[in-house]
Formats: sequence, C-alpha cells, structure tokens
Amino acid sequence: MKTELTKLILAVITENPQLVGGGAPVFIASSRDEQERIALYLSRVLNGMVHDLGNGVLLIVNH
Repeated sequence: MKTELTKLILAVITENPQLVGGGAPVFIASSRDEQERIALYLSRVLNGMVHDLGNGVLLIVNH
C-alpha cells in the first residue's frame, strides 16, 4: 500500500518540516504565501492537484 500511495503524492509543501516524513519530495516554505506559490507552480509542472490538509501542509497529488 505504501508504494501505491507514494506514487499518488508527488510533493509536500510545508512551513513546518516536523509535520511531514519522507516518501515524497518535501519543500519547506518560509511563509504561507510562499507555500501557496510553490504549490501552484509544482501543480502546473507535475500536472497534479493541490490539497490542503488544514494543518499547514499542502500536498500535490496525481489522481
């Protein structure tokens, strides 16, 4: 199951690296604005969707 899930999660963007673990590339932002900008650019490049987990972590997911 872990292998299938990591194929779906393309990237993780957060201001707090202690909230996330490995498995997908993790991008650390210095502000919420930067976090949203990184997520937008990555979603375009990776052709994925941005999902906000509500805890300060954004995921780029391939559906």
